[in-house]
Amino acid sequence: MRLTVRIFSLLDIISIALLAQPLWQIITHFKDIPEETLSQVRVILTLPMFLLLFVSATGLIFYKKSVLIAYYIQFPIRLVIWVFSIGFITLLPEWLNLKELWFDIFFKLCFIVEFFRLYFTIKAHREEF
Repeated sequence: MRLTVRIFSLLDIISIALLAQPLWQIITHFKDIPEETLSQVRVILTLPMFLLLFVSATGLIFYKKSVLIAYYIQFPIRLVIWVFSIGFITLLPEWLNLKELWFDIFFKLCFIVEFFRLYFTIKAHREEF
């Protein structure tokens, strides 16, 4: 189970790297946020999510119980702002010039994997702590 948790940490580090540029865009163009409520909620939740990713990545490396609880807080935020554990796979269609259909497939796969991550987090929480 420790290996699984460490893999989650690596995935969070990848998410930090991929979220850095959009976060910078949000900070520099804060006044250009659309007026739609969902857009504003997503932008407002991006900063705490970015900070929580740092907390979870470092905590998961050291296998801390509190970080598993932090993931429970992250989970609904991840679904709202689309910061998935394996979200980087949604970039593959763009990098490999694949059809739009592949993005949809990978996006749905990200949702499914995020629920699997929740399952394994709960399992690790029960077994180890």
